[in-house]
Amino acid sequence: MTKRPTTSKLPMRYTITSLFSGCGGLDLGFIGGFEYKGERFRRLPFDIVGAFDNDQKSVHTYANMIGDHILMKDLATTNPSEIPPADILIGGFPCQDFSSCGPKRGLRSSRGRLYEVMVDYLSHHQPMTMIAENVRHLAKMHGGTVLKTILEAIRQVGYRVEVWSLNAADFGVPQTRKRLFIVAVREDLPGFPAQPLSSHADSPNSIEWAIRDLEKITDESIPNQSQYFLASTAKRGNGQGDEKSRRDLPGYTVRANAKSRIQFHYVLPRRLTVRECARLQTFPDSFVFEHSATSNIMQIGNAVPPVLAYRVAQTVKRYLDSIHKNR
Repeated sequence: MTKRPTTSKLPMRYTITSLFSGCGGLDLGFIGGFEYKGERFRRLPFDIVGAFDNDQKSVHTYANMIGDHILMKDLATTNPSEIPPADILIGGFPCQDFSSCGPKRGLRSSRGRLYEVMVDYLSHHQPMTMIAENVRHLAKMHGGTVLKTILEAIRQVGYRVEVWSLNAADFGVPQTRKRLFIVAVREDLPGFPAQPLSSHADSPNSIEWAIRDLEKITDESIPNQSQYFLASTAKRGNGQGDEKSRRDLPGYTVRANAKSRIQFHYVLPRRLTVRECARLQTFPDSFVFEHSATSNIMQIGNAVPPVLAYRVAQTVKRYLDSIHKNR
């Protein structure tokens, strides 16, 4: 374990290292400075000093849409000393082995143990705080022992930790998407970030609210709107299968696997387009996905909705500012 950095002169801007960055939904939320459905999400005082992922197409999308500070790297074989130190560590460590519709191998697989990459970073660099996102089913794996193992590993390297269970729809995201956020604070620091307060629990944004203006658009005047899968039926499995959206409710969870839950438009006789899925995930229309429909849906489905990430980032900012003010 390396020596802890001093916090006697905390900066008013904060640095971030991003692991398992994907196409950048979590990162975009922390940076801010984007517009979604007419609402402007102002720039936040976070600077990403390094982002890493092992999927070439996701890295390409991130580099084009967010910045060229991302590198393609296999984090499972990377020493934390090769990754830059930062005030904050963020990342969505791979969730397929924890998902309710996945293989459920949990910690028995090498992919299921990739959370250790984030723990190793904490141990080596001792950032002030960490935000890690994963599927809600993680809390149920093996009677809760999988999550307990992860939390104990974080505590062992000198952090206090909480788990926030957040439904994206409660924060204005037009999609039912329930996820866990593992939030850690270095044990020598006072206080803890406050869990973000719901803004839309009683009045969630519907799928129609999100994509109605796209109903008559069939070309690329809106990027990725002409791109969708032609299949009209799906094999059922793992509780998924064909689902027709209800226009007055948030959409179903956007999945990374195009063959899992197939979500159909609430009025048109087709599946949702890539852009419509990106809208449900709150990516701005200026955020373009340049690959095949399969790859694009994988990138979108694996991402943290930027609007949800923004609400988490705001509470992290308030916490860090409070430390700065009291020093």
